[in-house]
Amino acid sequence: MALTYTMKGNFFNLYAHGFARVAVGVPRCRVADPAFNAAQTLDLARQAAAQGAALVAFPELGISAYTCDDLFHQGALLEACERALGDIVAGSAALPAALIVGLPLRVNHSLFNCAVVVARGRILGVVPKTYLPNYGEFYEARQFTSGDCTVATQVELAGQRAPFGPAQLFEVADVPGLRFHVEICEDVWVPIPPSSFAALAGASVLVNLSASNIVVGKSGYRHQLVSQQSARCLAAYLYTSAGRGESSTDLAWDGQSIIYENGELLAESGRFLDDSHLILADVDLERLSHERMRQTTFGQSVLRHKAEAERFQTVAFEIGLAADQPLALRRRVERFPYVPADRRRRDERCDEVYNIQVQALVQRLSAIGMDKVVIGVSGGLDSTHALLVCAKAMDRLNLPRANIIGVTMPGFATSERTLQQARALMRVVGCTAMEIDIRPSCAQMLQDIGHPYASGQEVYDITFENVQAGERTSHLFRLANFHNAIVIGTGDLSELALGWCTYGVGDHMSHYNVNASVPKTLITHLVRWVAETGKVGDGSQVLLDILGTEISPELVPGKTDGAPAQRTEQFIGPYELQDFNLYYILRYGFAPSKVAFLALAAWHDRERGDWPEEAHVPRNQYELAAIKRNLGIFVHRFFKTSQFKRSCVPNAPKVGSGGSLSPRGDWRAPSDSEEVVWKADLANIPDAPPHG
Repeated sequence: MALTYTMKGNFFNLYAHGFARVAVGVPRCRVADPAFNAAQTLDLARQAAAQGAALVAFPELGISAYTCDDLFHQGALLEACERALGDIVAGSAALPAALIVGLPLRVNHSLFNCAVVVARGRILGVVPKTYLPNYGEFYEARQFTSGDCTVATQVELAGQRAPFGPAQLFEVADVPGLRFHVEICEDVWVPIPPSSFAALAGASVLVNLSASNIVVGKSGYRHQLVSQQSARCLAAYLYTSAGRGESSTDLAWDGQSIIYENGELLAESGRFLDDSHLILADVDLERLSHERMRQTTFGQSVLRHKAEAERFQTVAFEIGLAADQPLALRRRVERFPYVPADRRRRDERCDEVYNIQVQALVQRLSAIGMDKVVIGVSGGLDSTHALLVCAKAMDRLNLPRANIIGVTMPGFATSERTLQQARALMRVVGCTAMEIDIRPSCAQMLQDIGHPYASGQEVYDITFENVQAGERTSHLFRLANFHNAIVIGTGDLSELALGWCTYGVGDHMSHYNVNASVPKTLITHLVRWVAETGKVGDGSQVLLDILGTEISPELVPGKTDGAPAQRTEQFIGPYELQDFNLYYILRYGFAPSKVAFLALAAWHDRERGDWPEEAHVPRNQYELAAIKRNLGIFVHRFFKTSQFKRSCVPNAPKVGSGGSLSPRGDWRAPSDSEEVVWKADLANIPDAPPHG
C-alpha cells in the first residue's frame, strides 16, 4: 500500500510529515505476579504516551513473566493474568496509543502464548505465537499450543470479544500509514517469518514480543536478525526481550530492546539494567511507503505470495492522536546525507567512491581502445578531483600519467590563485600540462557576434560568460581529436541538480564524466581524503589550498584584485543545504514541506554534537526562513528550469544509492514540466517557528 501523504496538522509536529513515534518498554517484572507486572507495564505506557508515542510494545509473556514453566498450567495464575489484562485495558482508555502486551491465554481447552493489542479501553485483537521452540533451553511445546493449531477466530477476554489468530494486521486510522503486525519471539528466527507475509499484506511496522534469554554473542545476532528482516520487508521492526526479574534458575536476561527501520538502527536500550526502561524512535512511514513503491519487486513478491497475504484481516481503530501541537522529531537527521559524520565510515565511503570512479574510467578506456584523456584543469574543486581519478586510472592501466593532457585556460576573470593552483596540481600529478590563453579567441568571438564588450563596454552578461565557457570546451574537444583521446567531464551532481552548468560546454558535455553522480559536499571530502592519505605524494598542500578556495565560475572580472566577482553560493544557495534538499527530493520523493522539517531538525542547532571532527568543517546554522528560501531556489531550478540539461548528459558511473540524474539511470523527467505543485507545498512552510 503506497502512502500518498499530504501535510495535515501543525508543521512542527512530526505526525504531519509521515512519521510515527513508536516505543518499546521493558518493565521490571516479578515471576507469577501479574498485578505487579501490569502496574509496571502501565507506568511505562503512560510515559511513552506522554512523549507522543502512538505504539508501545512490551515483552513476551510480560504479564506473567516468561519463566513460569509449569506454573503456566495453574488456573490461579491464568486467572490473575486475565485480571491484570483487564487493569491494562482500563488504564489504556485515557492513552492516545496502542499497547501490545504478552500473556498466556486459554482458548478452547488449549493454552496459547499470546500478544494482545489494546487501545482506548478496547481489546482489538489477540495474536497467538506460531513457532514454539523446543530445543536447547527452550521447551515451550510442553506448556503451549501453536497458533496454527486452533480453529477459533474469536475470544472472550476481560469482558470483551476480540479477533483471535496469527494473521491479523492492526491499522491506526488517525496515523496514516501506520499498519502493524505482531509476531512472538521464535517467529522471527525461522526461515520465513510470519512478518514477511504480513509486510506483503501491507504492514509497515513489524513488532516482536520476545523474552529471549542472553548468552554470549546473542545480542549481536539479534541485531543482524532484526536489521535484515526490516530491510527485506522494507519495514520498521520493534524487538523486545525480557529483563530484570525473570527467573535465573537456569538462564540470564539482559532486557535488550531495539528498533530498526529498513535495515538502519534507530534506537537501542541499555542492557542488564536494574529498572524498567523505555526506548522511543520516530519511524518514517512515508519513506517506507516510497521504498516499496519504488522497489517494484516488492509488488511482484506480493503477487507470488498472494494467498498468504490474503489470509490477513485488518483491524482498524483510532487512538485519538492530536497532531495540531508541536512535537519535535526525535530522530537523528544527518546534515550531510552523502557524507558520513563518523571519520572511519567517511574514509571507507571516500575509498569506495574513488575506486568506483577509477574502475569505470578504466573500463571505458579499455573498451574503446584509447589510452589518452584530455581534461580541463581550472584550479577549482571538481576538475581537481576528476584529474585525481584520471591519474589513478592511468596507474591501474600501467600507462604513464603523461597520457593525461591537462589544460588550464585562463580567461578574462581567472584569478592568479586558481591559475597557480592549476599549474601546481598538474605538476604534482605528473600529467602533460598545457596552458592556453582563451582571451584572444573569446575577443574574436565577441567581436564576430557584435557584443558590446568588443567595442570597449564593460558588459558582462550571460553571453560574455558563455563565450568563455564555450571556447574552453571547443579547445578540449579539438585537442582530444588531435591526440586521439577522450574528454573527461568534471561537472558534479549538485551542479546538474541546480542547472548550474552551461549547456553543451565542459561542465555539462564531455565524452565521459567521472563526477556526474558525486555531489559537491562529497567531492570536498574526497579531495581532502586524497590529501590526508598522501595519495598524491608531496601534493597534499596543493589540494588543501584548492579546498580553501571560494567556489566561483570566474567568468566576470572582479573589482578587487584576487577577489572573485561571482560567488556561486550567493546565486544558488549553500551547497551543504542544497545537497541536503537534493538527497531527500531525489532519493525519497519527499515534498518540500517535509524536506524543510527535516532540514530544521538537522541544521537549526549549531551546537549539536555530531559535526565531523575536522576543524575545517564550518559549523553553520540555518533557521527556518533560510531553509525555506534556499529550498525555493532548489525547487525552481530543479523542477522548472534545468531538466533539458539533464536529459542529454554523457555517460557517467553511478556511485551511490543517493541517486544520479542520468536519464538512463535514476531520473527520467520531461524538460517542460511545471513546478506549481512543489511551489504550492512550499507555501505550507511557515517563515519561523512559533514563539518559544
